[in-house]
Parts: sequence; C-alpha cells; structure tokens
Amino acid sequence: MGYVDVANVTHTLPDGRVLFADVSFRVGEGQRVALVGPNGAGKTTLLRMVAGDLAAQSGVISRSGGLGVMRQFIGMVGHGKAAGGALGEDTTLSELALSLAPPLVRDAGAKLAKAEAELARTEARGRLSTAAQQAQMKYAEALSLWGESGGYEAEVLFDTVSVLVLDLSWDRTRDRPVRTLSGGQQKRFALELLLRGPEEVLLLDEPDNFLDVPAKRWLERRLCESEKSVLYVSHDRELLNQTAQRVVAVEGASAWIHPGGFASWHDARYARHEKMEEDRRRWDEEHEKLRQQMLMYKQKAAYNSDMASRYQSAMTRLRKFEEAGAPPLPPKDQEIKVRLTGGRTGKRAVMCEQLELENLTFPFDLELWYGDRLAVLGANGTGKSHFLRLLARGGTDGATTSVDGGRHAPVAHNGVARLGARVLPGHFSQTHDRPELVGRTLVDVLWRGDDHRSGMDRHAAMRSLDRYELAKQGDQKFDTLSGGQQARFLVLLLELSGATLLLLDEPTDNLDLASAEALQEGLAKFEGTVVAVTHDRWFAKSFDRFIVFRGDNEVVETPEPVWDVR
Repeated sequence: MGYVDVANVTHTLPDGRVLFADVSFRVGEGQRVALVGPNGAGKTTLLRMVAGDLAAQSGVISRSGGLGVMRQFIGMVGHGKAAGGALGEDTTLSELALSLAPPLVRDAGAKLAKAEAELARTEARGRLSTAAQQAQMKYAEALSLWGESGGYEAEVLFDTVSVLVLDLSWDRTRDRPVRTLSGGQQKRFALELLLRGPEEVLLLDEPDNFLDVPAKRWLERRLCESEKSVLYVSHDRELLNQTAQRVVAVEGASAWIHPGGFASWHDARYARHEKMEEDRRRWDEEHEKLRQQMLMYKQKAAYNSDMASRYQSAMTRLRKFEEAGAPPLPPKDQEIKVRLTGGRTGKRAVMCEQLELENLTFPFDLELWYGDRLAVLGANGTGKSHFLRLLARGGTDGATTSVDGGRHAPVAHNGVARLGARVLPGHFSQTHDRPELVGRTLVDVLWRGDDHRSGMDRHAAMRSLDRYELAKQGDQKFDTLSGGQQARFLVLLLELSGATLLLLDEPTDNLDLASAEALQEGLAKFEGTVVAVTHDRWFAKSFDRFIVFRGDNEVVETPEPVWDVR
C-alpha cells in the first residue's frame, strides 16, 4: 500500500505571483482523495509536484509505493511535450503503454526499442558484418534486461488491456498510432493499464474527460473497487460524488481539507466561508477598538504626561495585533461573463438529407431550425465529432468555413448536409487542437485578429480577457494554460467571431463548475443555433432536442437524454 504526504508546499509563478502557499494534505493508504477548485488554481501543478515533474520550491512532498501517473492531456491528439506529456504526433500505442509502465520497465523498453532499430539498420547492410554482430549482441542484452525488469509480465498486461479496449491482441495494436484512437479509447486504455498495474499510488488528472457516460460509470465502479491510493482531479460532479472519500479544495492561493465526500463539500465550503467572514468582521472590530483606544491615549498624553505610558502600551498592543495579521477573507468567487451574441439567420439552420458518415452511421435525416438547442449523445467512436466537423466545413459543398479560426479535415460521407442562409458555423474542439495558437500569448492572438475577427488594442483585449477571468494570463502562451483556461479562451474567440451556429464538442470537459455555469447562461442568451456533443449529464438538461448516435450505426432523435447506449 502506498501513501502521499504534502506538507507546507508553496509554488510561485515565474512572474512572481504566488499560485498557492502552505498547502498540506495526506492521501492515506487505499484512500481516494479529490482535488477540486477553479481552473488555474494549481491543481495540475500540485499533481506534477507530487509526480516529481516539478520540484517543490518550499515544503516537503513524500510518498511511499510505486507511482502511476495519468496526464491531463491524454486523449488529445498528440498530447505532446507542450501539453505536459512526453509523446508526440507519431506516438504508437506501444510507446504510450511504456510511458505509463513502472520506471524499470519503461527504461528497459526504451533500450530494447533502440537495440531493435540498430539491429534492423545494420542487418540491412549485411547480416554477417561486424556491425550487425555487435548489434545482435546488444539486442540480446536488451532482451535479457527486458525480461529481468518485468517486461514480459507487462506485455501480458498490455495484451489484456488491448483486448478489453480495442478487441484486438497486442501484436495487432502495438504499432498503431495513438492518434488513430478516439480520445475516449486513449483514456480507457491508459486507465485500464494503471488500475490493473502494480503501482500502489495513482495520480489521475481529469481521468473522465473524453469518456462517455457508460465509461464514466465504469470508472466510478473501478475506483471504488481499487485498493490503490488515488489522488485525482475531476470536474464531473457525479463522478466526484460517487468516488471521493475526502476533498482537498485548492482556492484562494491555498488549500483546505474536507474530511467527508463531495456530497457534503458544498455545505462545508459555505459554512467555512461564513466563518471566515465572521472571523474577519470580529478582527476588524477589535482592530478599530484598539486603534481608537490608542488615539484616545495619544490625545490625553499631549497635555498630561502621566498618560504617556498608557499611550505607549496602547501602541504596543495595536502593533502586535496588526503584526499577527488579519484572518483571511473567503476567496472571491469567479465572475465569468460569456457574451455570445450570434445573429438572425434563415429559419432552417441545418438540413441533412440521407446523410451517412462513411463506416460510422447509416443514412439519417435531420432538420434544425433557428434557435434550436441540439445535444448530440452516444458512445465514443460513433461519429459525433465527425458530424460536427462536417458542419464546421459548411456541410457537403463546403461553401461556408467555420469562423473559429481552426482547420477542419474533410469528412467522408454520402448524402447531403447543408447550412441555411446567413449561418456562420463556429467550432469548439474537444481536444483544443489549434496549432495556430501554440507559442502565442493571449493578448497577441486578440491583437492580430483573423479573417473573421477584428483585432483589438491591448486595453480592449485585457477587458475581454478579464470577463473570462483570464486577465492575469494575458501575456501567457496559449499552450501553457491549464485545460480549463484554454477552453475559456476558445469560447471567447467564438464570442468574438460572430458565429451564428455554435458547434461545441464536449465544451464542459475541462471547465470548473463556475465556468460551466457561465457558459450555460451565455448559451441561453445566444441568438442562434447550438449543436453540442456532450457526455455531461448536468449540461445536457439545458437542451431541448436530442439525437443519439447508436453503436448499431443508427442515428435517432429522442425526447430526452439517453445515456446507456453502445
């Protein structure tokens, strides 16, 4: 059994801002502890510090047992170094599996892969050459190290997980590029490896992202059954309610611990904030009382020397009281203001006639009217994201390109998908795959504008960012933001683009509760049509139409959300 101890840890950002200070908590043996808090509060940073990716600037982090880590951006295309991972666009499933394996297996696997490549290169020049013979010896040594480190046992696990997730043996999937798997398949593959692996401690950063509802329920069940010690970040309230035994809330540049589950956390947070306000009110009253007393003795000492000693005592009491410091105020709640405006379009916004996504769906008809709110539901891999990308390209004829600034690959299909008059599609990508934003600061992106969005000066840009609680990140590069901060910025770009048809692919995946509520309020006021792929059971309640992409290739409209489909 393993554990994690975090004691008095502080982290300061490069610009000098304190992200959090004096954070202390413990993940006991076999416990499931959830990290919750606003986007950008430092949850992922804390996980990276526990994982050893970042050194603690002050304080101590200790742990016992083997460590398995799931990065926040697994499930996104490439999930490369800029996203906090070590993999890239051409990563194979074998490389992903090794990146999640214990260190000895991971190192032995890297040496074996290098030895295999060298052997193939030298034998191509001549199997009996001296170089080939040396490569054969190194390959034999690498094979021996692979066996000694537990590599063959790991391959058995890889094969088990490959069959469970992809219905194919490891020999048939090991060289498959990770980008050919859906986000949900990537997440399920990684989670199965970690939950079935030997590591006693797991760090999971948003493990439910990209999972459909049946898969989320599977994850809830597996976490509750596991004997591992788990520290995880999630914004899915249902998953937190079902799994968290303790909650560590990261907010207000610090953290506090709620010893109960998530169901009672909101009430505990409210009571804590009330007590903090009451403590501060009493401190202010006592401070004013001591200050008035000091001023009284000061006035009396001016004409009565006998009062000088009392005046000095009053000043001393006031100074010591102030030096002890005021109790902290409750952290300020986020005030995100989404102003999606849209605009009037033709009565019919989207028309699909016998539309068939190749190898994904049977032909189906769909007609959306101006102002409709359509939730697209179904299991992963059934074609939902393909459907949104087809509409983002303007439908079958591609006459209208999306105004969000992203690039959308062609979607193979038969039948017809058309957009109505004055319909301008804006697309939100589940994977945040916007290469044109990588390496650029938020202010720079807003300043330069694009074909569908006017540029703005720094003052106007900062005002817009402030409405999304992103003003402090104005000079930060897009690819260094947290997942939730990236999502908020992409929604801002949609707001500024003038889109009249919003195509949202899992928009709430990385958003904290306040951000998700702000998005929902913004969509309610949006003058246009909304189509959203979602597995968020709470978010779906705000829609009035539902279509389900079923596992049998049928696409059907239902009067209410349907989740248990494969």
